[in-house]
Amino acid sequence: MLATALPVQAADFPSAPPPAAAYLSPVKPLSIVSEVRIGGAVQDPGSAEHNTSNINGEILFSKPLVSIDPFWQAFVPRATVGGSYNFGGRTSYAYIGATWTVDLFPQTLNNMVFLEGFFGAGAHNGYTGPKPTAPAGFNTLGCNPLFREAAALGFRLTEHWSIMATVEHMSNAGLCANNRGLTNFGGKIGYTF
Repeated sequence: MLATALPVQAADFPSAPPPAAAYLSPVKPLSIVSEVRIGGAVQDPGSAEHNTSNINGEILFSKPLVSIDPFWQAFVPRATVGGSYNFGGRTSYAYIGATWTVDLFPQTLNNMVFLEGFFGAGAHNGYTGPKPTAPAGFNTLGCNPLFREAAALGFRLTEHWSIMATVEHMSNAGLCANNRGLTNFGGKIGYTF
């Protein structure tokens, strides 16, 4: 028996599937580690520790609180731990603190250029005694631990890779008798997860 063909009605066709929800990236990274960095620096060019260089490594952790507003997000730092080894046998150190990152002109520069600031504390193996008895080639740092401040101007090469020009300073802020401190200049490469 043959079926009789009936005219097809619009209601006979299934309706179009609902549009897929727009993808939104997670607000918080899936790892507690946000970024790792490695770099190098010249050790305090204007001091007794000049003509030596350092290798530096850092781990930056994810922000504990993230705002969807970039203005407020900039006020939330990332916990940071790191260390610097001096190849010339001079002052090496480890540090812990907080890093704040701000994108410079995000709309104009497409979130590629950023500025960073760091504040924390560092423990070192340098000289802490009086200046007259300082070993040749060592700064007089006064005490241990020291305050550490740093700044960086960075450029994001890709979503994951970035490069930075850095300056860092460690001193005791006048809390100890001697306060020569260390000021190092260098660069880093970072990988963001």
